[in-house]
Amino acid sequence: MSEWLPEIDSWRQAGKDVAIATVVSVEGSAPRPIGARMAVTAEGEMAGSVSGGCVESAVAFEAQEVLKSRTPRLVTYGITDEMAWDVGLACGGTIRVFVEPVDQAR
Repeated sequence: MSEWLPEIDSWRQAGKDVAIATVVSVEGSAPRPIGARMAVTAEGEMAGSVSGGCVESAVAFEAQEVLKSRTPRLVTYGITDEMAWDVGLACGGTIRVFVEPVDQAR
């Protein structure tokens, strides 16, 4: 996470709302481990990764919804290994991602 903290600081200094998505559970195979994080602004800017591309856009959408509601949420993404190959994904398994707004208090 430290490699993109300057981006979060820059976004916050510009007055942008930011949400953090964190992988909190992995079952089966997954491209990123527990603890992987991604930051998303209300405008859709992203830093970091929770899935290596498999579900990044869906997580970004959830992050924007969390910023609108100011309510954290736990989201689950999954697909069996067999289904993954059928749809062209290299990963299978299930990940759970906790999405929360970054406190804007200074």
